[in-house]
Amino acid sequence: MKKEIGAWWALLTFVIMITAMFIAIVALEQGPHVPLIIGTITAAIVAKMHGFKWNEIEGMMYKGIRLALPAIVIIILVGLVIGAWIGGGVVATMIYYGLKLISPAWFLVTIMLLCAIVSLAIGSSWSTMATIGVAGMGIGLSMGIPAAMIAGAVISGSYFGDKMSPLSDTTNLAAGLTGTNLFEHIKHMLYTTVPALTIAFIVFGIMGRSFADISMKSEEILTTLTVMEESFVISPWLLLVPIGVIVLVAVKVPAIPALVVGIISGFLLQIFVQGGTTAEAVAALQEGFVIATGNEMVDELFNRGGLDSMMYTVSMTIVAMTFGGILEYSGMLKALMNVIIKMAKSTGSLIASTIAACITTNATCSEQYISIVVPSRMFAEAYEKRGLHSKNLSRALEDGGTLTSVFFPWNTCGVFILATLGVGAMEYAPYAILNFLVPIISIIYAYVGFAIVKMTPEEIAAAEQRRKKEEQEVTV
Repeated sequence: MKKEIGAWWALLTFVIMITAMFIAIVALEQGPHVPLIIGTITAAIVAKMHGFKWNEIEGMMYKGIRLALPAIVIIILVGLVIGAWIGGGVVATMIYYGLKLISPAWFLVTIMLLCAIVSLAIGSSWSTMATIGVAGMGIGLSMGIPAAMIAGAVISGSYFGDKMSPLSDTTNLAAGLTGTNLFEHIKHMLYTTVPALTIAFIVFGIMGRSFADISMKSEEILTTLTVMEESFVISPWLLLVPIGVIVLVAVKVPAIPALVVGIISGFLLQIFVQGGTTAEAVAALQEGFVIATGNEMVDELFNRGGLDSMMYTVSMTIVAMTFGGILEYSGMLKALMNVIIKMAKSTGSLIASTIAACITTNATCSEQYISIVVPSRMFAEAYEKRGLHSKNLSRALEDGGTLTSVFFPWNTCGVFILATLGVGAMEYAPYAILNFLVPIISIIYAYVGFAIVKMTPEEIAAAEQRRKKEEQEVTV
């Protein structure tokens, strides 16, 4: 007979996984796969102890994996894009002109602004990081800027656009699940996101000053440019490929066909523009592009990409979602949420609890979408009973869920960034300024009462009527 899993059991499962993760990553300097497997085994044992059958537990794991399948497909395609675009000379062209045009002192600000604009236009942080972000990493590293700083600027800009774009899936998800008008939701998020973006610009501007003395005519950079010219056909016409992919996504072509267009374009460019063989172009897609110029910087920049490079990411995503699936479908996550809700005694603590719940879900279930879906179900009634407009909840879901997913190495977003930008969550976390400032600003607003919207009497009456109708339907 099944018994409801208490919050303490759920917390124990979470603590064991986090402890194993800390030991593996910090003490042993290993990856997060084994700790996540330990977490999955622990969660399965707890579920079994509470009456769940093995076939039910197995089904929970498969449900979790199914949630991540769209992300896995995108991750695989991004590996192919990187291999194709490097082989086709697209990445080399972006880096080449970037080195010639962008000043080191303003690079961090420029790349953040560029990522924000592109992500706002296409509604996808992942697509932005896989295109503009990859090129930005190459340009910044060539200038001698630390990888973690560059990644932080790319992530901050990309997630601003992802959060504020009406084309973003997470933005539409948060608005839709809470019954909030999409543009009211976006407008309400301006209060927390714009101040965070402004602060990030200022901080990156100050950081950039330390690189002002780097000369764009230095011997190292000139050598890098020369080696790239010798190794690739560099042409501004090649920039039409990333521009084309961005335009396709902006006009609402789904991400998968848009990325496939980018892959095919890069593949053909490697053969017909760069002079590679068909076998080399196929190898770039499967194993990644390979080049040996003798220049350490160039070789490091361009020896990457391909399907094989994403298998670490794919395996981590699958393992993470087996753990998250058991937590979600066994009721353990719900038990943790209920404890959090009971602790919320004021408007400030309710919003802070929502953000904390989103962060907890990102940490435990390893998937950004779950961090919006589950808390939206758990907190909707509490917001209504306090007379708070649904856009307060939708904003809190994005502030706590969408943005904090990048801080967990085992979350699909943290995994994707590691695979795409080559920088781990522990390294870029201090520089993902927008991502950690927005939740803080949101909580401050909640406690001081700024930008918190109440429901009108008509909206309160409609909410009560809807609740009564739902209760009657359940009774029947």
